[in-house]
Amino acid sequence: MTSGGYDPNQYPQGGQPGGYGQDPYGQQQPGYGQAQPYGQPTHGGQPLPGYGQADPYGQQQPAYGQDPYGQAAYPADPYGQQGFAGVQPADLGIRIGARVIDNLIIGIPLSIVLTLILGAGNTGQLIAGALISLAVYGYFVAMEVTQGTTLGKKILGLRVVAPGGAPNLTPEQSLKRNLFTVVSVVPCIGQLVGLGLTIYIMVTISQDPNKQGWHDKFAGGTQVVKG
Repeated sequence: MTSGGYDPNQYPQGGQPGGYGQDPYGQQQPGYGQAQPYGQPTHGGQPLPGYGQADPYGQQQPAYGQDPYGQAAYPADPYGQQGFAGVQPADLGIRIGARVIDNLIIGIPLSIVLTLILGAGNTGQLIAGALISLAVYGYFVAMEVTQGTTLGKKILGLRVVAPGGAPNLTPEQSLKRNLFTVVSVVPCIGQLVGLGLTIYIMVTISQDPNKQGWHDKFAGGTQVVKG
């Protein structure tokens, strides 16, 4: 033991208390040429876990952009389609059923009344057919604009949404969407053209992932959905 309180045996390497490379509390400090722990937070001399690093409790921390519960931030559409959010496009079969119901509600009663008034002759039938086409056209437009659906669609739980998901169509959108129903007003070839357009619409509905027919796209992107 030397005077002055300095004991060379206490520091055999000639270092001083708290010298470079040695912690006075017994923990090794990084020396020259060793990686410095800068840029990484520590606690008690141990690095803290960060994104993408192992958790001290054995759990992997989520990386940036990942959900901590293992789920995607934006889940896929449950129906596998790209329709408007929160809705399910109606299939072709149920839409045909709704159209048949609407035609029965409007077409048959009106046809009976017009036949009684105009007679069963060729001229009377042509006039009756034209009036029925106009009445059906007006019916669909009026119902879609004011109610967002028709009686047939309402019975089967369907509705028509406007482009962007608005509940009711504008008059212009509905007029374009149902234009194919009025071509039968033209004598002789009108019914053939109307039948051809109807078949084409059915084909485009069945082939489109959002179940939008040619008439839906012609109207700007309308869609028949369930609910």
